Amino acid sequence: MTRQIEVALGDRSYPILIAAGLLARAADHLAPLARGRTMAIVTDENVRPHCATLQAALAEAGVRSEAIVLPPGEATKSWSQLAALCDRLLDLGIERGDHVVALGGGVVGDLVGFACAILKRGCGFVQIPTTLLAQVDSSVGGKTAINTRAGKNLIGAFHQPAMVLIDPDVLDTLPPREVRAGYAEVVKYGLIDDPAFFVWCEANGAALIAGDPAAREHAIAHAVAAKARIVAADEHETNGTRALLNLGHTFGHALEAEAGFSQRLIHGEGVAAGCALAFAFSVAHGICPAADADRVAAHWRHVGLPDGLAAAGIAAAGATLVDHMRHDKKMAAGTLPFLLARGIGQTYLDRHVDLADVQTFLDAQPR
Repeated sequence: MTRQIEVALGDRSYPILIAAGLLARAADHLAPLARGRTMAIVTDENVRPHCATLQAALAEAGVRSEAIVLPPGEATKSWSQLAALCDRLLDLGIERGDHVVALGGGVVGDLVGFACAILKRGCGFVQIPTTLLAQVDSSVGGKTAINTRAGKNLIGAFHQPAMVLIDPDVLDTLPPREVRAGYAEVVKYGLIDDPAFFVWCEANGAALIAGDPAAREHAIAHAVAAKARIVAADEHETNGTRALLNLGHTFGHALEAEAGFSQRLIHGEGVAAGCALAFAFSVAHGICPAADADRVAAHWRHVGLPDGLAAAGIAAAGATLVDHMRHDKKMAAGTLPFLLARGIGQTYLDRHVDLADVQTFLDAQPR
């Protein structure tokens, strides 16, 4: 059975389709977008087997395709790779009416989406996410970006895909660490405003990570539906609703920056540690019950994700981490909004957090 969730954005609305085995049937949805032309598929070295499956399906449907294979890893979200990708797409003769397929994790999706946002002032693209993190978060909502020396995702654009095709079966080939990292973004939806879903995660998270098909499909559909609602309500993050999706990210991005955006600490691990820190900071300021923060940290430990600085392998001083935060794209008039919590499922945006207090808090954290 194929589940369909709509991202309701008026004339830019698009479907998210979720079904086991969907990759092998993707040509049913992509062929109409090909317009009889060669379809470019951008992927990375780790996803080559899935790319072969997709190209075979397209060929059977009479659609020509050309694969562009990028190096894997966060370093690919760079100026140099963006320029090389745009040049390659132009060499292929991509037109504004064409659709480029982003087949991969969040790195591929972010880079391809940004390239399509600027190529000929905007061409179409389709997201086929192959990591849990991309399936439940980055492939939905149209945020595209690259990283710079100053920080993560600082150069980018909002550019919505034409559709998102999610096949949970592709997760079977994903390394366990990547599945766990993606799971952090699943739990985030429970922590934001859905305490019942967090309870579900406590009961089913380990099975999801271990590969239980029913748990995976339920979690993906639930998370995608939650994000689609939020994106429809606040596409460009202007009224504060979409900002809730950044829970754990302000702390987490600082930890990732300190780790050099490397394999030392991958994005979902940073988000998990960041969520734990956001709850702990909320407790320290009398906002959140300590028991709720303890539940969050305990769940991260239960599934093998970091619950703070020590578990994330970050020993930097608070001043260093706060300095990373000052480069956050959400800075406005010298202040940085933080996602804090009054409890599990009660996240809110606080625009009046003093970074000196954040530094003091971080200095007090175990290392």
